[in-house]
Amino acid sequence: MNTLNEISVSVPGRICLFGEHQDYLNLPVIAAAINRRITVTAKKRNDTIMHYELPDIQEEDSFSLSKNVEYIKERDYLRSVVNVVQRYGYKINQGADFMVTGTIPINSGTSSSTALVVSLIDIIIRMNEHNTQVDPAEIARLAHLAEVVEFGEPGGMMDHYSTAFGGVIFLSLYPELKLEQLYPDLGSFVLGDSGEPKNTMDILKKVKTSIEKSVLQLSHLYSNFSLQTVTSEEIDHFKKELGKDKINMLKATIKNRDITREAKKICTAKSLDHKKFGELLYKHHMILSKELHISTSKIDRMIEASLKAGAYGAKINGSGGGGCMFAYAPDNTDHVAEAIEKEGGKCYIINVDGGLRVEG
Repeated sequence: MNTLNEISVSVPGRICLFGEHQDYLNLPVIAAAINRRITVTAKKRNDTIMHYELPDIQEEDSFSLSKNVEYIKERDYLRSVVNVVQRYGYKINQGADFMVTGTIPINSGTSSSTALVVSLIDIIIRMNEHNTQVDPAEIARLAHLAEVVEFGEPGGMMDHYSTAFGGVIFLSLYPELKLEQLYPDLGSFVLGDSGEPKNTMDILKKVKTSIEKSVLQLSHLYSNFSLQTVTSEEIDHFKKELGKDKINMLKATIKNRDITREAKKICTAKSLDHKKFGELLYKHHMILSKELHISTSKIDRMIEASLKAGAYGAKINGSGGGGCMFAYAPDNTDHVAEAIEKEGGKCYIINVDGGLRVEG
């Protein structure tokens, strides 16, 4: 039973359906929480020690509470959560013992780190604020600060809102952040882990830096230039200013923006067109693979195998350079999973799931 002294929460991983490499550019995304989760159980201590056991990755960590806990490694989320929660007005009065377990593939693009950060922020606030239930939007905001902003990294907010709220979300970020819950009648997906570790930060920086530099350059030259409204055809007029490579990356970004907007219409229709939904997934992947160059040959083979086995569509998931792909295959998940595994992937049958929740 959950009490003020002991509590357990769980948070889902997520797949990005549409809008990969879009949210940090203030362009819209569609993401879905999945039924593979991180679970954190915490028990209050009688001192100020924060002790963490993470048996899935055979790690353990402890530190004493202070106003500004010192980081001892890159992306030190266990400590950044404590710092951010305190910095933004929440008191942490006592230490606790944390047990972290999960079923989300690690370092695979399915937001295992975000699920951990969201879990810890929620559980720490609950234990220290008399079991106060905090708005998921506030949890997502704090999680983005703790995971991304705190370490000066280039990621956006999709993961944090998707895992905190759950379900299928459409997240638009311009002119202001707006989250819409979508309710498409989606069946099962097959998540395929390539086993290739992702190089998230390098790929994010490469794509984000290139696009942001192009946008800044064009904004200085043309006061009315906007990623929200420019068309793919109009981008061709800027060849002299940008050069071929930057033009191609910018056009790919605009194409993916338009695919995401089209996908929203499909996801909000009275009846989901499963075939069209799958076709858009694959169209999105081809741009990510052939134009933004974030896929790998193994993931491309896994995707092609899934399509030959009867999936409606498939795409890489996450920032790229390794990690997972997923196939939309509500009618023949086992057959599609078998085809992906023949290409060396490890498969999981997944469905859309709810967001952050208290367990027990």
